[in-house]
Amino acid sequence: MIQMRLREWGAFWLLGAIWGSSFLWIKIAVAEIGPVTLAAYRLLFGLLGLLPLAWMTGQAIPRDRSLLVRFLGLAVLNTALPFALISWGEIRIASGLAAILNGSTPLFTLIIAHFWLRDEKITPRRAAGLALGFVGVVVLMSRDLRAPAALESTWGQAAVLAASCSYAVAATFARAALRGQPVVVQATASVLMADAVLWLAVPVAEWPPRLPHLPGTWLALGWLGLLGSCVAYLLYYYLINAWGATRATIVTYVFPIFGLFLGVAALREPLTAQLIAGTLLIVTGIATATRVSTART
Repeated sequence: MIQMRLREWGAFWLLGAIWGSSFLWIKIAVAEIGPVTLAAYRLLFGLLGLLPLAWMTGQAIPRDRSLLVRFLGLAVLNTALPFALISWGEIRIASGLAAILNGSTPLFTLIIAHFWLRDEKITPRRAAGLALGFVGVVVLMSRDLRAPAALESTWGQAAVLAASCSYAVAATFARAALRGQPVVVQATASVLMADAVLWLAVPVAEWPPRLPHLPGTWLALGWLGLLGSCVAYLLYYYLINAWGATRATIVTYVFPIFGLFLGVAALREPLTAQLIAGTLLIVTGIATATRVSTART
């Protein structure tokens, strides 16, 4: 039991570090290529790790039509849509701010899981945490909401929040509709289908598509694919199966830590009092809202 808990918490912190630092690499890559193209290349690199792993473990994607439809839904909600939205948003906002806003995912998960899953209902404590977290979101967006010239930034923040909602729906959906499916199968099927969807969308959304040329862009895409998509999704579905939808998404606690630090240190993004206050409110809200959930074993 202790060994299992250590394994789960090790997966938790590793996933938080990988995804938390992804916002930096997205910011680097989106400076040269479009957001949909970025997401498509990212998943292509991810498949370079996932497909050989699925083959070596003998875990083929099921051919059951109803199951494939569910995998397609997961691919769109948990991968294709949020990846494109976050990349689009980071054209308009700092990587650290994107990490903080994406950290609101557990708040949306609580709301959705309340109506979808019988064992994850909103309690008074969770309601208080939700309120506190959403106050933090308002604090982060309040300056841009008052400044007409900053409309682009507001749209960027809205895109990242929409991605958080999509992640929340996907986490709840994965637990309800795909329970019992092997982690490698969930990760490989969702990434493969999401990549197909994105490549179909590239000619429509970004024609003519801009191909990456800079070494830094290729490095970012490789990192985002092999670690941010391959390794990260294996860890994420492992945590969903082990902990449940709401508890698994508290990995976004760690996003602001890595996202803010790397944004300030590597990209020299500003660290303002508003940013710190909003972050503290969101993290405190999530901690309050998920306290009961994280106490379970």
